[in-house]
Amino acid sequence: MSATVNFYFDTRKQKKDGTYPVKLRITYQRQQRYYPTEISLTDVQWDKVCKPKPREDFIRDTKALLDSFSNRAERVIKNLPVFSFDEFENRYAGESRAKPDHVFALFDAHITQLKSEGRAGTADSYQCAANALLAYHARKTPLSWSDITPQWLKGFEQWMLTKGRSITSVGIYLRSLRTIYNQAIEDGVADRDAYPFTKRRYQIPTGRNVKKALTLSDIEKIYHYPAESMSAEDRARDLWLFSYLCNGMNPKDMARLTYQQISGGHIRFVRAKTERTKREVKSIAVAITDDVQRIIDKWGKKPVRHSSYVFGILTPGITAEREMALIKQFVKTINKYIRQIAEVVKIDKDVTTYTARHSFSTVLKRSGAPIEFISESLGHQDIRTTESYLDSFEDDVKRQYANVLTGFKNSK
Repeated sequence: MSATVNFYFDTRKQKKDGTYPVKLRITYQRQQRYYPTEISLTDVQWDKVCKPKPREDFIRDTKALLDSFSNRAERVIKNLPVFSFDEFENRYAGESRAKPDHVFALFDAHITQLKSEGRAGTADSYQCAANALLAYHARKTPLSWSDITPQWLKGFEQWMLTKGRSITSVGIYLRSLRTIYNQAIEDGVADRDAYPFTKRRYQIPTGRNVKKALTLSDIEKIYHYPAESMSAEDRARDLWLFSYLCNGMNPKDMARLTYQQISGGHIRFVRAKTERTKREVKSIAVAITDDVQRIIDKWGKKPVRHSSYVFGILTPGITAEREMALIKQFVKTINKYIRQIAEVVKIDKDVTTYTARHSFSTVLKRSGAPIEFISESLGHQDIRTTESYLDSFEDDVKRQYANVLTGFKNSK
């Protein structure tokens, strides 16, 4: 029997500010011990933290901070050969003492941890954030937690925009910094009272992406494009269509696709992006149409083996870093040729692998498919995520409905 980790909202003694402490509770063989988290909340705040999808910044960040406490405890428990409370306490406290005390040192430690877990893509994203923050800081002295003020964050945002970076990139980098800051609070090296990422202090911007979906007529042009048979252009066109036809399958999931995931007229897979989440993740089922089967037969590696990668983008036994490099090259190649095709057939949009995913969801929306079905097909946990993917209706559809407003003219 393994020890379990959860939280206890200790209402036995109220603090002067009207809050109660939240404690980490470890249970093993019906014995329980409690450990401080230095987080105190009101009854209302605790109820909100316990909900699955909080919306308020403070509640969401507090929930993330509590998750970091439980993650550390679970990591310690997992690495214990035999559980005992004394050994748990020694190692749990030791992890906290060993943490670095300035921003970039903790970034480095977090990136190293991600790489050790085989999460090369996420590590690369954090490294990009650290590089941008380091370039903005531009001092010989380390960036301390007290330096991260609302004014500093606003300055970074403006600096990024003057460098031609998008507001979306600003948001990605600052969400990485927020995660690191929460880790620093957990480790006791940053002051929770000075936490800058709140609604009243500084809110991380959220950019709305330019819509990337194609119309059905544009997709038809790509579908019928006369590429030279078995050429690199032909392969890129077919694999872009494969992504579009297979629920907007991500290039990483395409690269990882094996023949054992194909059976009974369906492809079933779990998105690489969600496989590490703690929530129960449902597999995505893709119906194999004639076109999907044609692409598999045409470009699938031979001989067919149960555990073989279908498209031969990856090879077994490679490192996470090598996998990431191969997938990046795969995406680069597809994008190179699909852009060329789009230019020839006069599609006035930047067509990429990402466009295939947006086009899948938007074409379904325009056909009248329920958003719940689209959300399940994309593998989203939250319908709001699906809504952000959906493009606006085509201009001719808008015109059709606009004419309805004066339909009385036709009746005459």
